[in-house]
Amino acid sequence: MSGTSLPNAAAMAEGALSPAALWRREVVATLRLSGPLVFTQLAMIGINTTDIVMMGWLGPADLAAGALGMNIYIPLFLFGMGIATVVAPMTAQALGARDFRGVRRTVRQGFWLSTLFGVLFTLVIWNGRHVLLATGQDPATALLAEDYLTAVAWALLPSLWFVVLRSFVTAHSRPRSVLVITLAAVGVNAVANYGLMFGNFGLPRWELTGAGVTSSVVSALMFLVLLGHVLQDRQFRRYRILVRFWRPDWARFVELFRVGVPIGLTIVAEAGLFSAAAFLMGLISTEALAAHAIALQCAAVAFMVPLGLGQAAVVRVGLAAGARDDSGVTRAGWAALVAGLLFMACSALVFWFAGHFLVGLFLDVSVPENGPVIELAVSFLVIAALFQLVDGGQVIGVHALRGLNDTTVPMWLAIGGYWAIGFVASVVLAFPLGLGGRGVWMGLALGLAFVAILAIWRFHRRHRHLPNGGLRAP
Repeated sequence: MSGTSLPNAAAMAEGALSPAALWRREVVATLRLSGPLVFTQLAMIGINTTDIVMMGWLGPADLAAGALGMNIYIPLFLFGMGIATVVAPMTAQALGARDFRGVRRTVRQGFWLSTLFGVLFTLVIWNGRHVLLATGQDPATALLAEDYLTAVAWALLPSLWFVVLRSFVTAHSRPRSVLVITLAAVGVNAVANYGLMFGNFGLPRWELTGAGVTSSVVSALMFLVLLGHVLQDRQFRRYRILVRFWRPDWARFVELFRVGVPIGLTIVAEAGLFSAAAFLMGLISTEALAAHAIALQCAAVAFMVPLGLGQAAVVRVGLAAGARDDSGVTRAGWAALVAGLLFMACSALVFWFAGHFLVGLFLDVSVPENGPVIELAVSFLVIAALFQLVDGGQVIGVHALRGLNDTTVPMWLAIGGYWAIGFVASVVLAFPLGLGGRGVWMGLALGLAFVAILAIWRFHRRHRHLPNGGLRAP
């Protein structure tokens, strides 16, 4: 297959459509693409939640050790995932430009780059006990966490390879196979955990080691099933993504590295902010920490919708950018933004008016001892209602910029907004100003608002036409 920069028939036909029709078509395409992506993210949360719940069944010591192990594995996975997701916008741009050979080059070097970081991070996970000891963790807990880490380390590489294929499939606006595989993985993970962690179904009782083994096996199966689908599907197999797999393509490799590393750092910066917020809550009180966990879980579920819309925006913006369609870039970005803001406005109303009901799903409201935690959690949800719009705006704005390969400046915006503003404001409001846990959440809202405003403004300013019809460089 050879690439061409000539417009295709669909692009030429756009001139016959009214602006309103073009906007309607873009909104429908965005919603259709984002639906499976949202449910895929919810399924991923389901896998992690299952692991945590079953670790709790083993006992407090195992739960603490497993949580520590996850605090090493998950940030490394998120960083690697951020790098691997660069395959989506670059593949979409190649598709928009009708550069089919470029699609294969991008996917192949996406595997290369993910393998490089995956091997390096796997070594860190294998030595996770030493990392925990160096940070002052209890030696007995660190030793118990090692059981989990040495087993789950094998999950990292196939998980990153799965993200590469997921990005490739999503760039073609066909994410349903990923959703089906992820939903199946939720069930397999739960059953396998129940067997290997507790010795059921005639299997050995491996406890935390069993949780790690299950994660590794499920991750490998998810990758292999998706790879088989890609190699067999009529549309995908024509790219022959594994042909000349070992041939280096340093130009594309460096391009993926340049664009992908800032994405990984942006994701880690955001995840690290909420981890730091939990640390601040622990300094305030046990009740504040428990209330924070409840409110954050509610916010995380709502966040999956704008996150899915953001992932759709990466593809839709990338397709338009590859086709040199500046108006299409505008429609793709703003369709996702408006849809995300409308949903987050609805979730804000739920948090504001139904906060007590939501907290009751986690704690028994009839138990007097739960009263202080319930009161704090409801107050946190009121503040969460206020930052729903900016939380949705910042994630969709940053993802829309990724569709244009604009990742370095958004990375610095995120680091500055999340940490220089969000974290610092949380500390100041919580402690010197005496607002406690409410101050922490207010600080988070300020940081998210900063990133949302600047990311959306940058997207608005970026996609102007040049005289030759190209897209304005950053």
